[in-house]
Amino acid sequence: MVIENKPGAGGRLAVEFVKSQPADRYTIMVAATGQMAVAAAIYPKLSYHPTRDFIPLTMIASFPLILAGPTGDTIRTVKDLVADGKAHPDKSNYATSSPAFTITTELVKLKTGMPAVALPYKSSNEMMLSIAGGQTLFAIADGPPTVPLVQGGKIRALAVTGSERSTELPDVPSMAEAGYPEVDIGLWSGLFVSVNAPPAIVKKLDDAARRAMADPGVREKLKAMAVNPGGGPGAEFRKRIEDDIARFTEVVKAANLKFEE
Repeated sequence: MVIENKPGAGGRLAVEFVKSQPADRYTIMVAATGQMAVAAAIYPKLSYHPTRDFIPLTMIASFPLILAGPTGDTIRTVKDLVADGKAHPDKSNYATSSPAFTITTELVKLKTGMPAVALPYKSSNEMMLSIAGGQTLFAIADGPPTVPLVQGGKIRALAVTGSERSTELPDVPSMAEAGYPEVDIGLWSGLFVSVNAPPAIVKKLDDAARRAMADPGVREKLKAMAVNPGGGPGAEFRKRIEDDIARFTEVVKAANLKFEE
């Protein structure tokens, strides 16, 4: 197997490349929430559709996001953050470096009534450092750049997005426990093939992917990357993608968000 990275346009160039290839067993795509579900929700002229142009084989991994704030005594919980934002709307802002983070944060705003202005950053790490430096009030991002800063006492994790706690931060409540069960968003990555691939090849690839995802060594390596390994059958993965597209689209419309392609 040869791995060919196709960076650019938030991962969309890779999807467009795979769509243009022959529908045989020789081109398999690894794609994530951003270039699939988020892109379908925010770009009206997207040149592909995640579940109409591709067959979702299996989810490789999923993970929640982390809502982080400052380490002072004033903000210790999500409700503290919401109260602070409402009390000081002129000072309420959040850092973001991707549409996925923006949409999740805007969902928090919609469900809590908290005002906050988005400030763009280039990476998750810069986002979290901006909280530590006092440039921003809070942010929502992925675990790898966030957890070390939480563990180092630079920022405080207020909650993880979803209904369950994270194994990385077992003492941090879920958004459901914090009183906001509607903020149930996690990101994922998975395997896809062309929708025109022969059924026999699709089944063979699906069976192979399931065997790989059931392997203890594979699962341990994924856990070491701070993600939850695997997922259900292809039909469940497809439903997850379609549900995410619908949810993200609803937030984009409700918050009147605009994203440049």
